[in-house]
Amino acid sequence: MSRLLGLLGLGLRGGNLVIGVDGVRTALQSGSCVLVVVAADASPRAVEKVVRLAEGRGIPRLAGPLAEEIGAQLGRPPVMVVGVRDAALARGLLQVAGALV
Repeated sequence: MSRLLGLLGLGLRGGNLVIGVDGVRTALQSGSCVLVVVAADASPRAVEKVVRLAEGRGIPRLAGPLAEEIGAQLGRPPVMVVGVRDAALARGLLQVAGALV
């Protein structure tokens, strides 16, 4: 999980992430999001709002670590959902997640 969190940190510094439910929903609606990372302990409401929209648009989702861990990595309070705008970053995150399984 630390490699996944590290890539999220790089994505934040590169301006390639959208953080939070409302921001990710907007990015999904505009077509600027290529991957959604959902915290392991995300609320059912957050999951319903984002995951259903992502599935409807054919955007893959990735189960991430706890919201507290994501938030700590990104310098924020707990973060339940992160949207990834960069395709190369999304591929890297999916590869790292595949290696974790």
